[in-house]
Amino acid sequence: MITFIRGKIYEFSAEHVILENNGIGYYIYFNRPELLSLGETMTIFTYQHFRDDATVLYGFAEKNELDIFQKLILVKGLGPKTASMILSRCKSSDLVIAIEQGDVAFLKKMPSVGTKTAQQIILDLKGKLIEISTEETSINQELDEAIEGLKSLGYKTFEINSIKSQLVKMDCKTTKEYLSEGLKMLNKRSGG
Repeated sequence: MITFIRGKIYEFSAEHVILENNGIGYYIYFNRPELLSLGETMTIFTYQHFRDDATVLYGFAEKNELDIFQKLILVKGLGPKTASMILSRCKSSDLVIAIEQGDVAFLKKMPSVGTKTAQQIILDLKGKLIEISTEETSINQELDEAIEGLKSLGYKTFEINSIKSQLVKMDCKTTKEYLSEGLKMLNKRSGG
């Protein structure tokens, strides 16, 4: 099972990215073109789906998106393509809130989701996604400020997202400490 690929963005469209790693181009269904830049190095978390006629990779910029995707595809009648499109249309935290609140109207706004599917998603997943989303929503003010600082230094959102979960777990007291740790991690990832 391929759980993530780190490589250079060779090509992308609104629905896919080709990530080059050690001379091999991986075709990954990825619905977030706004996060991509040609030639940039990126880590994409992947789910490998086996069909009778093909093996398909679905990709996500953050690990918690992959975790939520894996829960969504367990819902009766919801396939990986629809699950992937749902996560491309809304923030994962908004999706979790909608499921927890039983918000059928919100879920019906998602591609290929009708009333019956929305109700099934709520029935199957209510209470099961809180743990996954806690990591994303437990960010404190100092960390928020450090993330803004990294953006102002020119780091891309996908680069910052790739280290955010590690920063959340750190016991930093100030914005400066988070910023310092973030810079160390980003420097290490870029081979510096």
